[in-house]
Amino acid sequence: MGRGSEGRTGTARRGALLRLVVTSAVTALAGLHPVAASAEEQPEARVLGGADSTTDDAPWVVALTDGYGHQFCGGTLVSPVKVVTAAHCAMDPTTGAQRPPKELRAIAGRTDLRTQRGVVAEVERIWVHPGFRDYTRGSDVAVLTLRQPVPQRPLAMVGQGEAAPYRPGSMARVYGWGRTSESGPPSDTLRSVEIPVTTDEACRSAYPNYDAQSMFCAGVPAGGTDACAGDSGGPLVAGGRLIGVVSYGTGCGRPNTPGVYTRLSSYAGELPVQS
Repeated sequence: MGRGSEGRTGTARRGALLRLVVTSAVTALAGLHPVAASAEEQPEARVLGGADSTTDDAPWVVALTDGYGHQFCGGTLVSPVKVVTAAHCAMDPTTGAQRPPKELRAIAGRTDLRTQRGVVAEVERIWVHPGFRDYTRGSDVAVLTLRQPVPQRPLAMVGQGEAAPYRPGSMARVYGWGRTSESGPPSDTLRSVEIPVTTDEACRSAYPNYDAQSMFCAGVPAGGTDACAGDSGGPLVAGGRLIGVVSYGTGCGRPNTPGVYTRLSSYAGELPVQS
Protein backbone atom coordinates (compact mmCIF):
# COMPACT_ATOMS: atom_id res chain seq x y z
CA MET A 1 0.00 0.00 0.00
CA GLY A 2 1.17 3.57 -0.28
CA ARG A 3 0.71 7.02 1.17
CA GLY A 4 -0.72 9.90 -0.73
CA SER A 5 1.97 12.03 -2.20
CA GLU A 6 2.24 15.40 -3.81
CA GLY A 7 0.07 14.50 -6.72
CA ARG A 8 -1.84 11.69 -5.10
CA THR A 9 -5.05 13.62 -5.12
CA GLY A 10 -4.73 14.65 -8.75
CA THR A 11 -7.08 13.68 -11.53
CA ALA A 12 -4.84 11.04 -13.06
CA ARG A 13 -6.28 7.52 -12.71
CA ARG A 14 -5.61 5.97 -9.32
CA GLY A 15 -1.91 5.81 -10.19
CA ALA A 16 -1.62 9.47 -9.19
CA LEU A 17 0.75 10.36 -6.38
CA LEU A 18 -2.18 11.21 -4.17
CA ARG A 19 -2.70 7.53 -3.50
CA LEU A 20 -1.61 6.56 -0.06
CA VAL A 21 -0.13 3.14 -0.35
CA VAL A 22 1.03 1.42 2.79
CA THR A 23 4.64 0.81 1.90
CA SER A 24 7.92 0.89 3.68
CA ALA A 25 8.12 4.63 3.12
CA VAL A 26 5.26 7.05 3.49
CA THR A 27 5.02 9.84 0.93
CA ALA A 28 3.38 13.20 1.31
CA LEU A 29 -0.37 13.16 0.71
CA ALA A 30 -2.19 15.99 -1.07
CA GLY A 31 -0.61 18.34 -3.54
CA LEU A 32 1.10 20.45 -0.91
CA HIS A 33 4.73 21.43 -1.12
CA PRO A 34 6.88 20.08 1.73
CA VAL A 35 9.99 21.86 2.82
CA ALA A 36 11.88 18.91 4.25
CA ALA A 37 13.13 17.55 0.94
CA SER A 38 14.54 18.64 -2.37
CA ALA A 39 12.41 18.94 -5.48
CA GLU A 40 13.39 15.39 -6.42
CA GLU A 41 12.74 14.03 -2.94
CA GLN A 42 9.35 15.48 -2.07
CA PRO A 43 7.86 13.67 0.91
CA GLU A 44 4.74 11.75 -0.04
CA ALA A 45 2.45 9.02 1.36
CA ARG A 46 1.61 5.16 0.68
CA VAL A 47 1.32 1.00 1.81
CA LEU A 48 4.27 -1.25 0.78
CA GLY A 49 5.50 -4.75 1.49
CA GLY A 50 2.16 -5.82 2.91
CA ALA A 51 -0.41 -8.51 2.23
CA ASP A 52 -3.96 -8.68 0.97
CA SER A 53 -6.59 -7.61 3.47
CA THR A 54 -10.37 -7.37 3.32
CA THR A 55 -13.07 -4.98 4.46
CA ASP A 56 -14.65 -7.98 6.20
CA ASP A 57 -11.71 -7.93 8.59
CA ALA A 58 -11.35 -4.14 8.54
CA PRO A 59 -14.90 -2.83 7.88
CA TRP A 60 -13.99 0.67 9.06
CA VAL A 61 -11.49 1.33 6.25
CA VAL A 62 -12.87 3.59 3.52
CA ALA A 63 -11.58 4.67 0.12
CA LEU A 64 -12.04 8.32 -0.79
CA THR A 65 -12.78 9.20 -4.41
CA ASP A 66 -12.92 12.57 -6.17
CA GLY A 67 -15.45 14.03 -8.57
CA TYR A 68 -14.04 11.85 -11.37
CA GLY A 69 -14.41 8.64 -9.36
CA HIS A 70 -10.65 8.28 -8.82
CA GLN A 71 -9.52 6.90 -5.47
CA PHE A 72 -6.90 9.26 -4.06
CA CYS A 73 -6.87 8.81 -0.27
CA GLY A 74 -8.12 6.60 2.53
CA GLY A 75 -9.99 7.18 5.75
CA THR A 76 -11.44 5.51 8.83
CA LEU A 77 -15.04 5.29 10.01
CA VAL A 78 -15.16 6.33 13.66
CA SER A 79 -18.96 6.52 13.71
CA PRO A 80 -21.66 5.64 11.16
CA VAL A 81 -21.41 9.16 9.71
CA LYS A 82 -17.86 10.31 10.56
CA VAL A 83 -14.64 9.57 8.67
CA VAL A 84 -11.21 10.58 9.98
CA THR A 85 -8.67 11.29 7.25
CA ALA A 86 -5.67 13.53 6.55
CA ALA A 87 -6.21 17.28 6.19
CA HIS A 88 -4.22 17.34 2.98
CA CYS A 89 -6.69 14.86 1.48
CA ALA A 90 -9.39 17.50 1.94
CA MET A 91 -7.43 20.07 -0.07
CA ASP A 92 -7.34 20.49 -3.84
CA PRO A 93 -3.71 19.80 -4.87
CA THR A 94 -3.86 22.25 -7.77
CA THR A 95 -5.46 25.26 -6.04
CA GLY A 96 -4.68 24.64 -2.37
CA ALA A 97 -8.33 25.38 -1.56
CA GLN A 98 -10.55 23.01 0.38
CA ARG A 99 -12.36 20.49 -1.80
CA PRO A 100 -16.14 20.97 -2.09
CA PRO A 101 -17.92 18.20 -0.12
CA LYS A 102 -20.12 17.43 -3.14
CA GLU A 103 -17.05 16.28 -5.07
CA LEU A 104 -16.07 13.60 -2.57
CA ARG A 105 -17.36 10.09 -1.94
CA ALA A 106 -16.47 7.66 0.83
CA ILE A 107 -16.62 4.01 -0.24
CA ALA A 108 -17.08 1.51 2.59
CA GLY A 109 -17.17 -2.28 2.43
CA ARG A 110 -15.36 -2.56 -0.93
CA THR A 111 -12.17 -4.63 -0.74
CA ASP A 112 -11.68 -4.59 -4.53
CA LEU A 113 -12.23 -1.15 -6.04
CA ARG A 114 -13.00 -2.71 -9.43
CA THR A 115 -16.27 -4.09 -8.03
CA GLN A 116 -19.54 -2.43 -7.05
CA ARG A 117 -19.70 -3.95 -3.57
CA GLY A 118 -20.23 -1.94 -0.43
CA VAL A 119 -21.67 1.52 0.04
CA VAL A 120 -20.84 4.77 -1.75
CA ALA A 121 -21.58 7.62 0.67
CA GLU A 122 -21.89 11.30 -0.17
CA VAL A 123 -20.01 13.81 1.99
CA GLU A 124 -22.07 16.55 3.61
CA ARG A 125 -19.40 18.52 5.50
CA ILE A 126 -15.62 18.67 5.79
CA TRP A 127 -13.82 19.80 8.94
CA VAL A 128 -10.11 20.53 8.58
CA HIS A 129 -8.02 21.13 11.68
CA PRO A 130 -7.62 24.93 11.99
CA GLY A 131 -3.89 24.57 12.62
CA PHE A 132 -3.20 22.77 9.35
CA ARG A 133 -0.90 24.53 6.87
CA ASP A 134 0.79 21.61 5.12
CA TYR A 135 1.55 18.04 6.09
CA THR A 136 5.16 18.69 7.08
CA ARG A 137 4.00 21.17 9.76
CA GLY A 138 1.52 18.96 11.60
CA SER A 139 -2.22 19.05 12.36
CA ASP A 140 -2.71 16.84 9.29
CA VAL A 141 -6.17 15.62 10.24
CA ALA A 142 -9.68 16.18 8.95
CA VAL A 143 -13.16 14.79 9.62
CA LEU A 144 -15.74 14.12 6.93
CA THR A 145 -19.43 14.01 7.85
CA LEU A 146 -21.41 11.66 5.62
CA ARG A 147 -24.87 12.56 4.36
CA GLN A 148 -26.29 9.21 5.46
CA PRO A 149 -25.07 6.58 7.98
CA VAL A 150 -23.27 3.54 6.60
CA PRO A 151 -23.78 0.03 8.03
CA GLN A 152 -20.08 -0.87 8.39
CA ARG A 153 -18.69 -1.12 11.92
CA PRO A 154 -16.69 1.94 13.04
CA LEU A 155 -13.34 1.82 14.82
CA ALA A 156 -12.64 3.23 18.27
CA MET A 157 -10.08 6.02 18.45
CA VAL A 158 -7.15 6.56 20.83
CA GLY A 159 -7.85 8.85 23.77
CA GLN A 160 -6.59 12.38 24.24
CA GLY A 161 -3.05 12.47 25.62
CA GLU A 162 -2.42 8.71 25.57
CA ALA A 163 1.25 7.79 25.23
CA ALA A 164 1.41 3.98 25.44
CA PRO A 165 0.44 3.24 21.80
CA TYR A 166 3.37 5.37 20.60
CA ARG A 167 6.14 3.68 22.55
CA PRO A 168 9.05 2.73 20.28
CA GLY A 169 8.77 -0.87 19.17
CA SER A 170 4.98 -1.03 19.59
CA MET A 171 3.43 -2.75 16.60
CA ALA A 172 0.66 -1.25 14.48
CA ARG A 173 -0.99 -2.05 11.15
CA VAL A 174 -1.54 0.36 8.27
CA TYR A 175 -4.17 -0.10 5.55
CA GLY A 176 -4.64 1.28 2.05
CA TRP A 177 -5.05 0.96 -1.70
CA GLY A 178 -1.88 2.90 -2.52
CA ARG A 179 1.17 1.95 -4.53
CA THR A 180 2.76 -1.39 -3.75
CA SER A 181 6.23 -0.13 -4.67
CA GLU A 182 7.75 3.33 -4.98
CA SER A 183 7.40 3.42 -8.77
CA GLY A 184 4.73 0.75 -9.15
CA PRO A 185 0.99 1.00 -9.74
CA PRO A 186 -1.61 1.41 -7.02
CA SER A 187 -3.44 -1.63 -5.72
CA ASP A 188 -7.03 -2.34 -6.77
CA THR A 189 -7.49 -4.35 -3.60
CA LEU A 190 -7.06 -3.40 0.04
CA ARG A 191 -3.69 -4.22 1.57
CA SER A 192 -2.17 -3.89 5.02
CA VAL A 193 1.19 -4.31 6.71
CA GLU A 194 2.37 -4.44 10.32
CA ILE A 195 5.14 -2.01 11.27
CA PRO A 196 6.77 -0.87 14.53
CA VAL A 197 6.62 2.64 15.94
CA THR A 198 10.07 4.25 15.78
CA THR A 199 11.88 6.57 18.17
CA ASP A 200 11.53 10.33 17.83
CA GLU A 201 15.26 10.47 17.14
CA ALA A 202 14.97 8.11 14.17
CA CYS A 203 12.12 10.17 12.77
CA ARG A 204 13.91 13.48 13.28
CA SER A 205 17.04 12.20 11.56
CA ALA A 206 14.95 11.45 8.45
CA TYR A 207 12.75 14.57 8.64
CA PRO A 208 14.34 17.70 10.14
CA ASN A 209 10.92 19.37 10.50
CA TYR A 210 9.55 16.47 12.55
CA ASP A 211 7.31 17.58 15.44
CA ALA A 212 6.82 14.92 18.12
CA GLN A 213 3.71 16.63 19.47
CA SER A 214 1.73 16.33 16.26
CA MET A 215 3.44 13.40 14.51
CA PHE A 216 5.10 10.04 15.01
CA CYS A 217 6.89 7.62 12.71
CA ALA A 218 6.58 3.91 12.03
CA GLY A 219 8.66 1.54 9.93
CA VAL A 220 11.63 -0.82 10.08
CA PRO A 221 15.22 0.45 9.72
CA ALA A 222 15.88 -1.95 6.82
CA GLY A 223 12.90 -0.60 4.91
CA GLY A 224 10.62 -2.67 2.69
CA THR A 225 7.38 -2.17 4.61
CA ASP A 226 5.54 1.14 4.63
CA ALA A 227 2.62 3.22 3.40
CA CYS A 228 2.93 4.73 -0.08
CA ALA A 229 1.32 7.15 -2.54
CA GLY A 230 -2.45 6.76 -2.41
CA ASP A 231 -2.51 5.63 1.24
CA SER A 232 -2.74 9.14 2.68
CA GLY A 233 -5.48 9.60 5.23
CA GLY A 234 -5.71 5.88 5.86
CA PRO A 235 -5.59 4.23 9.29
CA LEU A 236 -2.72 3.04 11.44
CA VAL A 237 -4.29 0.69 13.98
CA ALA A 238 -2.96 -0.75 17.26
CA GLY A 239 -4.81 -2.62 19.97
CA GLY A 240 -8.07 -2.40 18.06
CA ARG A 241 -8.02 1.41 17.95
CA LEU A 242 -7.12 4.12 15.47
CA ILE A 243 -3.88 5.73 16.65
CA GLY A 244 -2.56 7.40 13.51
CA VAL A 245 -3.41 8.80 10.08
CA VAL A 246 -1.08 8.24 7.10
CA SER A 247 0.49 11.66 6.49
CA TYR A 248 3.76 11.80 4.54
CA GLY A 249 7.21 10.39 3.89
CA THR A 250 10.08 10.30 1.41
CA GLY A 251 9.84 7.50 -1.10
CA CYS A 252 8.31 4.20 -0.04
CA GLY A 253 9.96 1.61 2.15
CA ARG A 254 13.44 3.10 1.93
CA PRO A 255 15.98 2.15 4.61
CA ASN A 256 16.08 4.50 7.60
CA THR A 257 13.16 6.47 6.14
CA PRO A 258 10.04 5.64 8.18
CA GLY A 259 6.57 6.88 7.34
CA VAL A 260 5.14 9.87 9.20
CA TYR A 261 1.69 9.65 10.80
CA THR A 262 -0.57 12.15 12.54
CA ARG A 263 -0.44 11.52 16.31
CA LEU A 264 -4.17 11.30 16.97
CA SER A 265 -3.82 11.35 20.75
CA SER A 266 -2.86 15.02 20.40
CA TYR A 267 -6.11 15.81 18.57
CA ALA A 268 -8.70 13.31 19.81
CA GLY A 269 -10.34 15.88 22.09
CA GLU A 270 -10.74 18.40 19.28
CA LEU A 271 -12.18 16.25 16.52
CA PRO A 272 -15.92 16.62 15.78
CA VAL A 273 -16.57 12.90 15.68
CA GLN A 274 -19.77 12.57 17.68
CA SER A 275 -22.66 11.44 15.47
